[in-house]
Formats: sequence, C-alpha cells, structure tokens
Amino acid sequence: MNFSAVLTHALNWTGQALALGVFESDQLIQTTLAPLNDRYGDMVADLLQDTNFQGKANTVASVRVGRTTAVQHLILVGLGKAEQLKLETFRVAAATAAKQAQHRRCTQLGISFPAEALDPFATLQAIVEGIQLGTYRDDRFRSDVDESLASLQEVLILQESVDLAQATECITQTLQLCSGVTLARQLVAAPPNVVTPLTMADMAQSLAAEHSLHLEILEKEDCEARKMGSFLSVAQASDLPPKFIHLTYQPPGSPRRKVALVGKGLTFDSGGLNIKVAGGSMEMMKTDMGGSAAVFGAAKAIAQLKPDVEVHFISAVTENMISGRSLRPGDIVTASNGKTIEVNNTDAEGRLTLADALVFAEGLGVDTIVDLATLTGACVVALGETIGGLWTKSSELGQQLLHASERSGDALWQLPFEESYFEVMKSPVADMKNTGNRAGGSITATLFLNQFVKETPWAHIDMAGPVWTDKERGYHPVGATGYGVRLLVNWILSL
Repeated sequence: MNFSAVLTHALNWTGQALALGVFESDQLIQTTLAPLNDRYGDMVADLLQDTNFQGKANTVASVRVGRTTAVQHLILVGLGKAEQLKLETFRVAAATAAKQAQHRRCTQLGISFPAEALDPFATLQAIVEGIQLGTYRDDRFRSDVDESLASLQEVLILQESVDLAQATECITQTLQLCSGVTLARQLVAAPPNVVTPLTMADMAQSLAAEHSLHLEILEKEDCEARKMGSFLSVAQASDLPPKFIHLTYQPPGSPRRKVALVGKGLTFDSGGLNIKVAGGSMEMMKTDMGGSAAVFGAAKAIAQLKPDVEVHFISAVTENMISGRSLRPGDIVTASNGKTIEVNNTDAEGRLTLADALVFAEGLGVDTIVDLATLTGACVVALGETIGGLWTKSSELGQQLLHASERSGDALWQLPFEESYFEVMKSPVADMKNTGNRAGGSITATLFLNQFVKETPWAHIDMAGPVWTDKERGYHPVGATGYGVRLLVNWILSL
C-alpha cells in the first residue's frame, strides 16, 4: 500500500473514495457537511437520515455518490466529541475508513481529518498507523487466500497546509515503525512448531544482517559458563537448545544514552510439571514470547529510524516442556548473580528466564533497563485485556513510559511497587521462592525480578493481556497485536 500527503482541500480532491473525519453533532448537515451536501445534491442529507449518523466515535456511514463524478464513494467516519479528541481516535477512525473502502472494493482512498485539531504531523502519523496496522492480514498459513479483501493500494492524506517534504519523511518513518509492529505480530501469531528458539535465533541473524546490528548468541555452553542456572533450569526439559539472543544498535557517533530492552522469550509454555490445566488455553502459549517479539520488533524499527541512543535488545529464548529432565517443584536453582531460588511452581518459569537476562543487561553498563513479559494472569485480572501493567521505582522513568504510552496508543497503567509484599516470596531453604500468594500475583512477580537488578533504573511491563485479541478491536485485527513495539520506540525517540 502506497501512502502520500497531498496539499488540497477535501472538496477539491478527485479520486475513487473520499473519507472525512467528522466531529459529533446533531447539526452536521447545517454545518460541517453543508458544502458536501450541496455538491452531491442532498445525497449526504439522505445518508445521514438513513443511517442516523451524527459523528459519534467508532461509527461510519458510506454511500456511492456516482460513477462519473469527481468522487465515486463517500465515507464519513465519526471522531466523537471534539474536546475528547486523542491521537488514538484518529488511528481507529483511519482504520475504519480504510476497511470501509476495502469493503467497497476501492483501490484508492483520499482521507481528510481535521489536522488543525492536533499537530498535523502527529495526525499524519496516526492516520498511517491506523490504516497500515488496521488493514494487516496474516495469511501465511492459509492455502486459499481471497486477494480481493486487500484491494486498497493507494492512500492520499489530504491536508491544506503542510510541508510536503517533512510529510513524506513522516510517512516513511511511520511505515518503518509499523514494520516493527508487523514483525512482532508475525512472531507472536506463528505456531510453536514454526517459532522455536532455533528460528528465533535465525530471525535475529537476519535482522542483524539486514540492518547492520551487532549480534551475539549465547549457546547453552556459553550460558553455563556464565552460570545462568535460572534460565537453563527452564530450558533443560526441551529437546530444542536454548538461545540467549543479544542484538545491539549502535548509532553513528557517540550515543547520548545507553538502554537495554529485555523481552521474555518462551516460544511455548506447557507449564512444565505444574502442567496447565484443561481449558487453560495451552494452545495460546505460543504467545508467551510476546515480550521478546516486542523487543525484536522495536529492534527492526530502531535500526531504520536511527536515533542517537545505543540500544541493546535481549531475550533468553527457550521452551518450557515436560520430560525426564524437567525442572521439579522443590528444586533449588542458582541465578547468575548468585541468588538461589526454590522453585515451587514450574509454571512461573518466565521470571526464571528473565532473572538471568536482567543480570546480563545490567552487566552491560546501560543507563536504563525496561523489560516486557507476558508474565502473569494476575495482571490480566487487574487491568483486563487491553492495558499493560507498569512497575518502576523511578518516578522519572515511569513518567517517560506513561507519556510514550499516550503517544503510541499502547495502553499502560502504573501499579504499586509494594516491597513489603516480598515477605511471601521468602523461602526457608533458599534466598527466595519463585511464586508467592495468589493475591497480588503481578506485584510479587515484579518483586522477584527486582532481586536481579541492583542499581540501574529499571521498569517492568506485564503485557499478558494486550499481547493478543480474540476480536477485532480498533486497528487491531483478531490475533497478535504487536503490543509494546510502538511504546518502546516512542520512549527511545523521546530520550
């Protein structure tokens, strides 16, 4: 799909389909849409009457206005109340408009939103994100593909005053960002016989070669030499070898900051000997590497956007399987920082892999560490399926990530870092257990991870809810959402 910005008023544009973003009002035909109604001989008034369209958020109305007229299809998309407008509104509305154009088998779409309501380049980026991500389809594993569903080929974003050179650069950068989201979506959505520790390592090699990133892969023997007993205890039951992946983006010149992004990389989680119960959606445990997918999706985007920040992308990748070599409840393992862990639940394995990954990240001497993980069902209970949980002891880092969340649309909510809760994690035979009580499970999981970061400012993001959606939501088709990529990239670009 090709995107471009065009300097023109919507009423002067000629093309196949025209989409207009409309603020909520019960007087649209007398105000905003009056000139359009005059042009098309009351067809707009008839459309509003037939559909009761008033511009409410997440509503759409469309009509064919002619075969030989300047515009053949008219699409009206509701933006809701003007005083409640956000960038996310534009993303959702743009996706809605594009899908309506596809429904009408249009190949070309001109789209006009009130850019003066927000920054014109922010508006431009939101429109491109909404359409690019909202029309995404994953047909890799289908033998019969309906090509007509992807009819839209050209999108022209109509703005009355904008620097076209800057607009073109903005579109290019937005598509680079979206390419990272697409990679994350594809990694999470692929089945566990396709995405394995081995293929994740292959993917990292391809990323490094394509985008001039430095790649380090620690094999099992390397992890043993570094005494990563916590990570390796999870990997020991699998027939596939673990891969500890470390990609580095090094900017031209001297970097202003150095940060590490750590992603949980369980390509499949059976639960181990504490096997997941029937009806527990074990088939969805292919998504348990969503943190890793977000980190590597961010790597793809960052390598193209080229900020002056050095970024390390890290994931301890393995399966959590069952065999005669399985980690047992009651085993004690030792992480690479010397901390001992009594394993009282083998299905709390992600934090065991992250423990050694966090120690490794801090050893790089970075200024900041952020980890992302599909870590706990408790976070889904607390925040639902569309919001990630954030924990950090750094108020500055917390505010940075929350602002990045607002800009990116990857929803985030900060929860308490209640260190007194660690009391339930204490073990009579080791430094700690790997789980505590059921109550506050997402907090105690964070406090476990906290034992593996000494001094570096660090934030933990639990993305167990928003990694996947079972129904079409805004600009997220059913399936993997690519959550976290835009959040991370926006944060890094803001440093």
